[in-house]
Amino acid sequence: MRISVPAEIKNNEYRVAITPAGVKDLINAGHTVLIQSGAGLGSGITDEQYTKQGATIEKDAAKVWASGDMVLKVKEPIESEYGYFREGMLLFTYLHLAAEEHLTKALLDAKVTAIAYETVQLPTRALPLLAPMSEVAGRLAVIVGANAMLRPNGGPGLLVPGVPGTHPADIVVLGGGVAGTNAVAMAVGLGAKVTVLDTNIQRLRELDAQYAGRVQTIASNAFEIEKAAHTADMVIGSVLIPGAKAPKLITNAIVKNMKPGSVLVDIAIDQGGCFEDSHATTHSDPTFAVHNSIFYCVANMPGAAPQTSTHALTNATAPYVRAIANMGWMDALRADASLALGLNTHDGHITNGPVGEAHGLPSVTVNSVLS
Repeated sequence: MRISVPAEIKNNEYRVAITPAGVKDLINAGHTVLIQSGAGLGSGITDEQYTKQGATIEKDAAKVWASGDMVLKVKEPIESEYGYFREGMLLFTYLHLAAEEHLTKALLDAKVTAIAYETVQLPTRALPLLAPMSEVAGRLAVIVGANAMLRPNGGPGLLVPGVPGTHPADIVVLGGGVAGTNAVAMAVGLGAKVTVLDTNIQRLRELDAQYAGRVQTIASNAFEIEKAAHTADMVIGSVLIPGAKAPKLITNAIVKNMKPGSVLVDIAIDQGGCFEDSHATTHSDPTFAVHNSIFYCVANMPGAAPQTSTHALTNATAPYVRAIANMGWMDALRADASLALGLNTHDGHITNGPVGEAHGLPSVTVNSVLS
């Protein structure tokens, strides 16, 4: 199989979809790998490191997109890349289509076969290709939130851990999944007062036992979310429904009554955001004000830490990339029900129910495609 890896061009996106180790693995298996020149530089990987492992380097993005049986990316294509779509092309990347109506329609119009990292799901309901980036985003959320709370950045001038004789920041985490758990770990490590809300009581029991009561665990509902937000200095939204739009848990009315200078970090922004007032921002312009609060809604948070994120992501994606390359995408999906759940579009049809529901479009089952 011919695997193409274009450079990421989303705002301040420095990750790349493959490492030299991944190139060597595919080359040794008899495949070819074409990488756009400079694609790895943001992650500290040079063209020479790729060519040493057998990759071919190509400067022209259009040629890279056109040459691959499979196009391997990190982030969803942006509008300037839609022109590269072609019938039968296999695209393997993060897509977040429930929040991307124009991209969804572009993929359907071009009859692209698109497999989304974020909807590959194990029988345990774990999301193996989303987990490493959720780990990065969860840990980063506390760091960027703490930075936003500094007075020069528009915050109240509150230091998260405080110092002896002062109050630490009150941090509320909505969701106890992978991102939320990592946010809790960072917040506790910084010495904050931490509250986590989740609808899964068993998960709350686990967090309570892990932190021996150091973290307050609350069953999530509208009343408790509003109550927690009222006293919070920072709210981190990390809820996820695989493939679907995120539920809106923090309303504009709640924000209006929050502390002046409070910070809201929306990790769920890739899926539309879990705060009513959220809209996607960029690393170059990451925050905006709502009432007297500060929103941080960067849609590619892990892109700020590419040396960590690239290797964490490719560690997870490599077995799936190898399976698709060795077997072809259809046989690979037939052999792995978890990977099959990643199929979002094929031959002009949506193959993920929540994506179809999000846009009011019909969908077909993955099984109907594979049969």
